[in-house]
Amino acid sequence: MRKTARSAAVALTAGIVLAGTVAAAQAAPAAPATPECGPLRAAAAHRAVPAAAAPGDGQVPEASYAATSARKVSFTVANAQAPIGLWSKAALTLRTPVAKGTVRLDLASRGFSTDSVTVQRYVPAKHTWVDLDSRPGSGSWPHRGTLTFPVSAKDASPRHPHSVALRFQDLDRPGRLTVNASVTDGHGRTLRAPARTVIATRPQVSVSGWQGTPSLARGGAAQTFTLKVRNTTNRTYPALNVNYFAYGAGKQHALTPKDLLLQQYRPGRGWEKVNLTAGGCDPGMGAALRPGKRALAPGATAVYRLRLSVAKSAPRDVVRADSGVSVNNGDQSFFSRRLLFAIHGK
Repeated sequence: MRKTARSAAVALTAGIVLAGTVAAAQAAPAAPATPECGPLRAAAAHRAVPAAAAPGDGQVPEASYAATSARKVSFTVANAQAPIGLWSKAALTLRTPVAKGTVRLDLASRGFSTDSVTVQRYVPAKHTWVDLDSRPGSGSWPHRGTLTFPVSAKDASPRHPHSVALRFQDLDRPGRLTVNASVTDGHGRTLRAPARTVIATRPQVSVSGWQGTPSLARGGAAQTFTLKVRNTTNRTYPALNVNYFAYGAGKQHALTPKDLLLQQYRPGRGWEKVNLTAGGCDPGMGAALRPGKRALAPGATAVYRLRLSVAKSAPRDVVRADSGVSVNNGDQSFFSRRLLFAIHGK
């Protein structure tokens, strides 16, 4: 399933950006992209695997992962919501002996592909998280998928349960995910746990002040716009980042950082210039906006006021440009929107 999610992310980087709110998701193409072209294009598309997915990331499971139950096998989730960009805790608990067994997780999704769901289990002996073996869902947009992993708990009992810490994340868009967990015990028996359903959600993001394709004059007035991020989930986003990217090329020339002036309003400081950085191997540029809030608590809102103008010296053969903003939590983007504009004047 991880491999398929990566393939989907490659397609996104090549020109598809997901944009929308918690209630709805709307697809839109991203700025022209070149694979492996530095940090600029990473701001314009979803990443296949967030940084937290790396083995040995220090996220050691807590004892509270597993809930109490009288069942021989149970599957529990720590939260009814699974915000995109954050890992969600889960656990499978055995209260009966199992030798050389196999755990099977059958996923059913609504609103997104099951191939965009990544699930890992914690291996205490190695102090690391590992991906589960997966069987890709059928079709180009599968709503069902299967993941498995081996389990052995010869001494498991109601008094001494054996728990396997799990974590999962939807890498795509909001929707609903249902997990049916079962265990084959190596002796012909299959033990089943009650299904668990979570809601995949994300903060609500809006861009105001930018309508259609505005025309900016070389050396003229700036276009002012505002981006708002409201955390409508029930969990804190600890590493909120907002990025801006821009690209524009004519028959002979391309826009460079000196051709655009991006400013950000900072309370108590007024308008400050945001330094744009060239993309590296293509004629693009980008910048990370100055943080309003590093951690966004449930119900909190972060506001980014921006204005963009075109320098008088911008090349005359560039008459249209592609720009945009993206919002991410660490390496995992959950919102992106294109902001096209025209360029005119002498």
